[in-house]
Amino acid sequence: MCRHLGYLGPARSVGAVLTEGSNSLRTQSWAPKDMRGGGTINADGFGAAWWREDTTVDYRNPMPIWSDPAVDGVLAGVESTAVIAAVRSATVGMPVERGACAPFTDGRWAFSHNGVVFGWPGVLVDLASEVPVADLLTLPAPTDSAALWIVLRHLMTQHEPEKALRMLVSRVEATSPGPRLNLLLSDGRSLYATTLYHSLAVLRTEDSVTLASEPLDDNPGWTAIDDRKFIVAVPGHVDITDLD
Repeated sequence: MCRHLGYLGPARSVGAVLTEGSNSLRTQSWAPKDMRGGGTINADGFGAAWWREDTTVDYRNPMPIWSDPAVDGVLAGVESTAVIAAVRSATVGMPVERGACAPFTDGRWAFSHNGVVFGWPGVLVDLASEVPVADLLTLPAPTDSAALWIVLRHLMTQHEPEKALRMLVSRVEATSPGPRLNLLLSDGRSLYATTLYHSLAVLRTEDSVTLASEPLDDNPGWTAIDDRKFIVAVPGHVDITDLD
């Protein structure tokens, strides 16, 4: 069911964001602590997106994160003030390929989904029918997460990011039986996230904020976020409200 994280703050190495801490995202790929029945390891690929000014740059690989030397090599030499990253546990029946790995990006936006839409693809037919056909034809991969991204991207042409995310969750819940929708969205300046069934924690300092499926280290500042919450975070500040 994946693990993901978002970081905003002073410039850091992208590789360090993925690997630092006793329970780093890389560690969570083989030894996650709170999958809640959604698989045992996250070995079906990984990805990271970071920002250069107002545009995302991404690196994705369908192989396990621990097998890719670029994490400690190339990505260790890239710095950014904003990073979104994920390790993937593919839902049975969905492809293991680069295009299926989060984060999905478009311009200044990056998106990750930790969870599953039960009843896919049928339960998303009505939502997808509202999306321009050209967007559907360029779906990154035939997966529920990629479809959520295409729908969300369309909703954001009509609504602010927070409203678009809330609408997406509400409409998917109306058709899918008990979906797991921990969503993470960023434009490199703010983080927007939801908790629906899966875990999420936050670490805030005076000049940074990190959201992660699990705490990345033993820092006592990590705070678990309850289920059915909506989070908006910027460096030094976190706003948590009810999802409903």
